[in-house]
Amino acid sequence: MPSRGRSALRRIAARGTTMAVGAAFVVTTGIAAAPVVHASPSATGALRWAPCDDTAHPGAECATLSVPVDWAHPDGPKLGLAVARRPATDPGARVGSMVFGPGGPGDSGVQMVVGNISRFSAEVRRRFDVVSFDPRGVGGSNPVTCSVGLLAERPSPRMKSQADFDATMAYNKRLRADCRARTGPVFDHLDTGQTVRDVEALRAALGERKLTFHGSSYGTLLGAQYAETFPRRVRAMVLESVMDHSVPTTRDFLQSEAATAEDSFEEFVKWCDGAAGCALRGRDVRAVWQGLLARAGRGELEDPAKPGTSLSSSDLVNTVAFRKFYKADYAGLATSIAGMDASKPLPASPTSTAPLHPATPVFCSDWRLPVRDYQEYASLVAMMNRTAPDMPYLLPVHMTAACLGAPTANPQHRLDAHGAPPILVSNALHDPATGYPWAVSVARQLGRSGVLLTYEGHGHGSVTSGPCMERAVDSYLTDLAVPPWGTSCPAVPS
Repeated sequence: MPSRGRSALRRIAARGTTMAVGAAFVVTTGIAAAPVVHASPSATGALRWAPCDDTAHPGAECATLSVPVDWAHPDGPKLGLAVARRPATDPGARVGSMVFGPGGPGDSGVQMVVGNISRFSAEVRRRFDVVSFDPRGVGGSNPVTCSVGLLAERPSPRMKSQADFDATMAYNKRLRADCRARTGPVFDHLDTGQTVRDVEALRAALGERKLTFHGSSYGTLLGAQYAETFPRRVRAMVLESVMDHSVPTTRDFLQSEAATAEDSFEEFVKWCDGAAGCALRGRDVRAVWQGLLARAGRGELEDPAKPGTSLSSSDLVNTVAFRKFYKADYAGLATSIAGMDASKPLPASPTSTAPLHPATPVFCSDWRLPVRDYQEYASLVAMMNRTAPDMPYLLPVHMTAACLGAPTANPQHRLDAHGAPPILVSNALHDPATGYPWAVSVARQLGRSGVLLTYEGHGHGSVTSGPCMERAVDSYLTDLAVPPWGTSCPAVPS
């Protein structure tokens, strides 16, 4: 049986939303193409299923759902939403359809269903048709398209003057105009509020009286706002690795991001100090890491994945470290660090960061993160680097810079989902991207509907982290059996 919430968890929760959250939403560097969809949109909203064009992963079915570009004008222009499903493996025990809300923003739900169905438990696959979609602006759903050349000109977030700040504002305006021209009208309607309406249309097209939903990472924002908009149409909802859309200010948001990233690094150092399998055991892990950051900053650190090319300090933090933190792969991170530390320095050369994910407009439309001028920006960066000295220039800094001057259609606010049934809010205690305090905050905002389920381990994503978590989540989804508020499950060795 799951153990009840422990005093340590209560102490962490009491510190509020300024504790921890990392950049769950932009770890990838481009939008991958979704599997080809053969079925055509239907004007009636019905789904016409056909086999997905992916011979490597047979069994999935694809369709296209026609939805308005702007739900404020439902009779206006339409876009085709790419949808995929895998039917329940035990039709006789089928409960219905479960809609998965993908993360990112920019993750393809179609690819998840077609190529990574093992992400869901065997019981969920047995009892539900697992359904997901490419959110508007992603993959097969009118993807955001921008000039590759212009993306490559993105100014560095390491601004040094008001002139740099002004140049970034001007660049952002140029980029938005370019992406809008290449993408079409949907570019101005990418916010989660619009996607909530898409999910409601999908529920109706699936023939479900009420929605069973599982949202992960950025998909939890979608789920929470669906529950707020259509509280009485929710059957069951799991919010896994939770984003708190009530964080009010730019400073609060960035401090939360920095704190959770540093927490994961500290957990890694702690593990390495006591684990026989740590490739850095007996060494000053933090000093070795700082040495790599310095080499990366000078352009002298070779990228292990691209021999002969340099690895920027931003990529070292946001790609190398975060990918391992997501999977709680501390042994793998230690081995990578040891290998890079032993490598020969490259000749010093300028380094740059990769172009931002084209789904950045989705984030900008959901988060109002104003910065007045260079002086305030420099103060925010300094605060983040004090909070996370081992994780400098995290992706949230890049995102804040990329969103300067952008309009926000769906700004932060506290949830009001009065009338919703119990909603399961699941988070790891040491999630590198969506900190535990955010899950506590969201559960509290949901009031009587919020049920917190804590995984006492590490990593991003927790619903299949061991039998305790699986049992709790599966019982809730299939039988609506709600675990007691404050239930926790022990960490499972990775």
